[in-house]
Amino acid sequence: MTKLGKLIPVVLTLLLIGGCNTMQTRSSDGSALARIEQRGELVLGTSGDMEPMSFTHADGKVVGLDVDIGRFMAQAMGVKLTTRTLPFTELLPALQRGEVDVVISNLTITPKRNMSVAFVGPYMTSGKCILTKQESLARAQQAEDLNTPDTRIAVMKGSTSEDFVRTLLPQATVMLADSRTAAVDLVKSDQAGGMLTDYPICMSSLKNHPEAGFVSLFSLLSYEPIGIALPGNDPLFVNWTENFLMRMEALGALDEIGKRWFGEYAEAMQSE
Repeated sequence: MTKLGKLIPVVLTLLLIGGCNTMQTRSSDGSALARIEQRGELVLGTSGDMEPMSFTHADGKVVGLDVDIGRFMAQAMGVKLTTRTLPFTELLPALQRGEVDVVISNLTITPKRNMSVAFVGPYMTSGKCILTKQESLARAQQAEDLNTPDTRIAVMKGSTSEDFVRTLLPQATVMLADSRTAAVDLVKSDQAGGMLTDYPICMSSLKNHPEAGFVSLFSLLSYEPIGIALPGNDPLFVNWTENFLMRMEALGALDEIGKRWFGEYAEAMQSE
């Protein structure tokens, strides 16, 4: 059994004894908690394309740090977890339509997003970095060295990376990709000189594509608080999740999950 597997029963026992499990008493009928309780199921929305946050394993199961947090939430509620993978740009609309109960998908908390959905967290912090294999980009000493029309930067459509690259490198050529995999492929095939993305994605791409000759530039270019997205009109669900996450942090469960998926890079991902 893995260290995380041994940790789960202990954490769940402490969560339940500590009163985090609001399902032990009937939830308010106006909250998503009541619907989750009635169905016996928590539906998690995630991209499934952002290793190590959420991705599809060789056995077909969706796994990752974000999925582990969702699993802890479901088990603390006493219900099963159903994971629904969607394109990144469709996650928050699906939450607003009630098609998923919660979104955990390496999602940066931003004022714009927070106007339509609620956030709890951050459960970790991240930042932007540039993944490249071109020697000219690898020799760059600062971001300004890349701010030319000849520099082609791939980003995932609808992500904070898209906004960031247009601000950081306004003269660079931006190439939009529908997924993390598609953005990586643009760099591998030399259609793009580099990819601007979150630090965890840079690290997993370096690990999973050793043949590509990737290097990472400007580690943690920005501050990116990563949070759990919830319906914007459900204070009880938000309160439950705040208490759940607080106890997860206090019990050291978030640190253990981070170490499982990030290994030596876990310290850079700690929440603040």
